[in-house]
Amino acid sequence: MGNNSKETLLEVKNLSIQFKSEEGLVLAVNKMNFSLKKGEKLGIVGESGSGKSVTSLAIMGLIPNPPGEISSGEILFEGLDITKASDVQMRKIRGNDISMIFQEPMTSLNPILTCGFQIAETLMLHKNMKKRAAKEVSMKLLGSVGIPDPKTNMKSFPHQLSGGMRQRVMISMALACEPKILLADEPTTALDVTIQAQILDLMNQLYNNHNTSIILITHDLGVVSEVCDKVIVMYTGHVVEQAYTEELFKHPYHPYTKGLIKSIPTITKEKHRLEEIKGMVPNPTEKKVGCSFYPRCDKAINICKEQEPGLYEVKENHFVRCWLYK
Repeated sequence: MGNNSKETLLEVKNLSIQFKSEEGLVLAVNKMNFSLKKGEKLGIVGESGSGKSVTSLAIMGLIPNPPGEISSGEILFEGLDITKASDVQMRKIRGNDISMIFQEPMTSLNPILTCGFQIAETLMLHKNMKKRAAKEVSMKLLGSVGIPDPKTNMKSFPHQLSGGMRQRVMISMALACEPKILLADEPTTALDVTIQAQILDLMNQLYNNHNTSIILITHDLGVVSEVCDKVIVMYTGHVVEQAYTEELFKHPYHPYTKGLIKSIPTITKEKHRLEEIKGMVPNPTEKKVGCSFYPRCDKAINICKEQEPGLYEVKENHFVRCWLYK
């Protein structure tokens, strides 16, 4: 998608990821395709169980095997297929070229080490910095993500900081090596709205200062509209719609995307009840025939029940997986 003048950093081709469970095989991601160019910001949106977080773990080479495995496809980072990379190659890429911010910093930060040490350790490991230089840079990084009095807070342990502060520490750790791609998995979910806005602002600054490419994974289209140039909407492991952000909000095609957009609260329009998408996300182990959104869709026609639709290009760079647009 988009202009080819920028170089492509990441290309995901026909990616399928499955997990073995007691009830059988679960196809978490089904034949996914997308590319990310240098300096591009991509949002991947969907409810829990849509396959968006699994996609980010696959890019980091962190799919737990067993029970999970990449059953087909390629993930090319600067031409190297990550799915076939050795542990040594992946360790070099992870943290250095591609960094990830997780949803819950408490599970990703080490509780018994100070925040400053954890950032410095990243620098010593990946950038071969001496301890003193690493400390200096860590302090600057903490300052750059808006942590007050970085000198004192370097010595804090994760539990001594608020959720928003921990998330900032996590971001400064992710940025320590000036990665080419920043993967942010629900980076604002556990935070209140004002902190949420600050974290998104921070991600935009990073992009402006370092031209970092960003993949933002979220269930919240409102967040995507603030940060991303391009959007992929996922449902039960499928890409159901893909377009530039502005285009998607102006002309959503897929009934699911329309439902997501209608359920975003606004403060400008007159009062009305927020619409909801009826029904539930289907159980991933159920064998499905036809379109997986069919049971929840008010536009469904007979073929939807019987055959799975392909991904059709409805306009230039705007794709939708729906029989209504074949």
